[in-house]
Amino acid sequence: MSSSIGRTLLSFQTNAKLYKLNTTVTSIIPFSALAEANRLIFKTAAEDDTVVTTEATIFHPQGGGQPSDVGEIASSSNGAKFIVSTARMDAINEGQVLHLGRFADTDKVFKIGETVEQSIDVEKRTLYSKYHTAGHVLGAAVRHLLEHDIEGFDELKASHFPDSASCEFKGLIDGKWKPPIQEKLDAYVAAAMPVEIDFWDEDDFKKNGLERLIPNGDGIKLAEGEKYRVVKIIGAEVYPCGGTHVDTTDLCGKVGVKKISRSKGTSRVSYTVDA
Repeated sequence: MSSSIGRTLLSFQTNAKLYKLNTTVTSIIPFSALAEANRLIFKTAAEDDTVVTTEATIFHPQGGGQPSDVGEIASSSNGAKFIVSTARMDAINEGQVLHLGRFADTDKVFKIGETVEQSIDVEKRTLYSKYHTAGHVLGAAVRHLLEHDIEGFDELKASHFPDSASCEFKGLIDGKWKPPIQEKLDAYVAAAMPVEIDFWDEDDFKKNGLERLIPNGDGIKLAEGEKYRVVKIIGAEVYPCGGTHVDTTDLCGKVGVKKISRSKGTSRVSYTVDA
């Protein structure tokens, strides 16, 4: 069952503390009826799962190194409750968020066009936000400490999953740098640097001398008239980022450098967060 669907409004990108949201159901699709490309993005889905889309969402879909939010979507009209196990960006319809899960009672389901209330697991959102901010703070610490000492240095990708959190860099970072990186990281966290969200176009990156950060299009697709979302850690770095974050760096808690590993010209610095 579906209606004409456009891009999903990503409400979490302007307010990461929006833990409940009233929105409208735009489609209800059995997982078994999904196009193959979308079936493949859900690695642990069952054939009897269902996918729901809505006009807006507070569920951060897995991506950008951040895990998916979980929670529920509920109807006040008939008591229907949909348990969201994961959310992903649609692989076919650009800008659409797919909420995968199951109805608590298969006799009570949503109707297309009805208003429902989304609720996310606040504890997990907070944890994921701490890890995501901590990853950027670690990246900033390593850049400011080593970018002129490591040949060919650059920041590459990152994972902010609690069980596999790490930042990857171009260049070989020797294990001797672990204590200085930890010291720099501790200083950035203790400084309670504000973490601000902004929206930039290419000219904004250039005005700030950050041409190197202009997204090349991979993984970031903007609608006409949109700008890139950036996260500014005031006093440290700016990152193009669609994830959720804490307000100041000290709210990450204790961030620890776990280990530094090297392979084929790149280095991975793994980290932990003791929130």
